[in-house]
Amino acid sequence: MSIRQFWKYLKNRAHLLETNVADELESPKLPKRMPKYLSLDESIRLLIESEKSPRDYCILTIFLNCALRLTELVNLNLEQMQADSIQIIGKGNKERRIFHTPATKKALAVWMETRKTMQPQTNALFITKHGTRVTNKGVQDIVKKYLKKAGLGDRGLSTHKLRHTSATTIFKYGNVDVRTLQQLLGHESLNTTQIYMAVDNDQLQAAVNSNPLASMFGR
Repeated sequence: MSIRQFWKYLKNRAHLLETNVADELESPKLPKRMPKYLSLDESIRLLIESEKSPRDYCILTIFLNCALRLTELVNLNLEQMQADSIQIIGKGNKERRIFHTPATKKALAVWMETRKTMQPQTNALFITKHGTRVTNKGVQDIVKKYLKKAGLGDRGLSTHKLRHTSATTIFKYGNVDVRTLQQLLGHESLNTTQIYMAVDNDQLQAAVNSNPLASMFGR
């Protein structure tokens, strides 16, 4: 990019060139970085550390089961909770439906009983001890707290990495195709979702070995 700007300056500002040869240059494509995520054992450790707090346990359970964005979780209201699913309002005010897992259903039930005793002042699903809606920073601090307790505080992980963890785990163990995962995550572009197709080497090896020719041996 700096080379382009230099040649543009020589032609348009300094008037030293008649032609900007850098116009024909193609910008190199930067490699996509693989998302950081927790292993299955690390996810379980994180949940165990938060079991004494119904609210925090529920927050982490929803992150790890439903692959929500931070803002989507913070903005959840009671009316979005349905018997079998959560109605998510994502980017661009677009709605999507995420079905409960047994874990989210149980965690929500326990948290809702606790929430009733806290004199809530809002219809927000997750509230503070003062009855007000939790904030983005508040949830970030909660996640950091339990990452540290689980011995994972030095990994540079965050709430968004829990979303990556959920997406990766679902893709790895759920036998779902990339378009289903796209809908679950609320991605506008399929290209954004395709990064999860390369995060698991075991799955890639299994896919190659599923070829019927993989077991054909020469004489």
